[in-house]
Amino acid sequence: MTDDEITLYRLQACPFCERVVRVLDEHDVAYESRFVEPMHSDRDAVARLTGKRTVPAIRDPTTGVTMSESANIVDYVDATYGGA
Repeated sequence: MTDDEITLYRLQACPFCERVVRVLDEHDVAYESRFVEPMHSDRDAVARLTGKRTVPAIRDPTTGVTMSESANIVDYVDATYGGA
């Protein structure tokens, strides 16, 4: 991992998380996956990041953006790294 990679907080086999992974891969965006606790109440790292305990969530040090919700993340990645 480098300091400018996106950190993706996710769950194993989560379809919403996999949607984000696909978009990051499509745009060749470097990222590090951090798998979080399956129990919603134990996701303290995600809560500190976004104020919510839901995944997926990202932190992009290049732009300073932190966010959750897969649809929002996909839109962000497309707009920021899509090059369209």
